Amino acid sequence: MKAPFQKNSNSGSSSESQLTRDIRRLERDVLRMGALTEKSFRLSHQALFARDLAAASELPQLDKKIDSFYRQIEHDCTLIMTSLAPTDRDLRCLSAFMQLVRDLERIGDYAEDLSEIAVKIFPYPQHPLLAEIALMSHHAQAMLATSLVALADLDEVNGRSIKYLDDTVDNAYERVYNALAQQQDIRGALEPYLLLGLAIRCLERMADHATNIGQRVAYIVTGQRL
Repeated sequence: MKAPFQKNSNSGSSSESQLTRDIRRLERDVLRMGALTEKSFRLSHQALFARDLAAASELPQLDKKIDSFYRQIEHDCTLIMTSLAPTDRDLRCLSAFMQLVRDLERIGDYAEDLSEIAVKIFPYPQHPLLAEIALMSHHAQAMLATSLVALADLDEVNGRSIKYLDDTVDNAYERVYNALAQQQDIRGALEPYLLLGLAIRCLERMADHATNIGQRVAYIVTGQRL
């Protein structure tokens, strides 16, 4: 990741050196949290669409690690803001990071929700709409990956582009929701249909949070909110 937090070279204070070190460590932690969140999303996809209950069993522990990063990063951002005299640009970046890790934490929560849905839906036959929902999941995962690359490179253009990718997920959500809502002559339990409705809602929200991350990257670079 580029270093957007570097203070002017003529300041030369010891606090500047500490600030630089702390923020570089913070940057690395944010990206590590992002990698864990990507992994949780992949595992939830594997659990739901490959019917891999072993993958589902990994999610609770992984979510604890994501939550731990979230709490630590939020604490570190607050500490830097209050004790190391950051510049206005530093403060903008730190504020964006605090919001960004909240998006990552929520994606991790939704991934755990998907794994729980996978366990509950496992006994039922696979629904024909599952293939389209799997494609929706792939698109949302690609959005998360793109947002994290934008973050690592501080790429404003890539960050802004993610909101356009969100249309694909939103359109898929509408199609699947309408298909589920209009299905007639349902035989047997209603639970699998309800679970699929919950699953597409999770995926739609995960895509929204990935979009937020991209917008926050653009804000770090430009200082302008979209």
